[in-house]
Amino acid sequence: MAESVEKLEDVIVRSAEQVSGQIRAAKEAISTVIFGQDRVIENTLVTILSGGHALLIGVPGLAKTKLVETLGITLGLDAKRIQFTPDLMPSDILGAEVLDESNSGRRSFRFIAGPVFAQLLMADEINRASPRTQSALLQAMQEQHITVAGARHDLPKPFHVLATQNPLEQEGTYPLPEAQLDRFLMEIDVDYPDRDAERRILFETTGAEETLAKASMDAETLISAQRLVRRLPVGDSVVEAILSLVRAARPSSEGEGDKLIAWGPGPRASQALMLAVRARALLDGRLAPSIDDVLDLAEPVLKHRMALTFSARAEGRTIPDVIRQLKTRIG
Repeated sequence: MAESVEKLEDVIVRSAEQVSGQIRAAKEAISTVIFGQDRVIENTLVTILSGGHALLIGVPGLAKTKLVETLGITLGLDAKRIQFTPDLMPSDILGAEVLDESNSGRRSFRFIAGPVFAQLLMADEINRASPRTQSALLQAMQEQHITVAGARHDLPKPFHVLATQNPLEQEGTYPLPEAQLDRFLMEIDVDYPDRDAERRILFETTGAEETLAKASMDAETLISAQRLVRRLPVGDSVVEAILSLVRAARPSSEGEGDKLIAWGPGPRASQALMLAVRARALLDGRLAPSIDDVLDLAEPVLKHRMALTFSARAEGRTIPDVIRQLKTRIG
């Protein structure tokens, strides 16, 4: 029995070393095209390695669309893009059945797949579509299949949604419902690049030749990496840190939770954080996550799963401030 456990550990170690090298190569390949967004690239890769979906929030022109395109090429995934607009219908995303007539006059329905049938789907400005259309994506994100006219259609594997949301221009937008926000493993803020990165952008993107992304992985390798993430061991101290942090972010928690937090994260947040810290460890070439991983990933995993009370907002408190305060109890 002990020998079989040791063999299993050896297999995990060898697999982790190989996969970690491939993931780091993919990260470097993305960084040759996307400049000044190292944290965004890392968190996006962590989300995909965890098998989840990400919500990218930032003003226009910060390479959110280019990031998704580059990820598709680098990871060897079939990538598609949907521009969400107020008149977008569920069938525009999922697909629809059309009536076909054969040469003999026989009629039958045929399903035409929509753009959701992709391995990497970019939902651009997702909050511009109506709630009805947003909900059409909900089943796909959670259950990895859709239902049209009573028939089930499985989505390709892997399946990841990277949605963008503009923090400005709130006219004509529909806030994402809490149920759909909870389906995103992370909310990733895309900030302005620093001066050196923007200088590099100027030279790299306005010259005669532009750097193109290169494939570093394929879908099968990614699926193997996602399986490996779930097999990485997690120490008791890390598990306790995850539980303490997520439970402290609920209004029923001890201390100031009831005064500050209107509603907080459910068990899905704990699951997301558990997977994300493992994926981050693998990305860094480590065989097990640490408490620092929990602290670093707490904000992107928790902030879209929380809301502050009116009194907390009136005092000028923000969700990132509250999460930082909760992290001090652990760190």
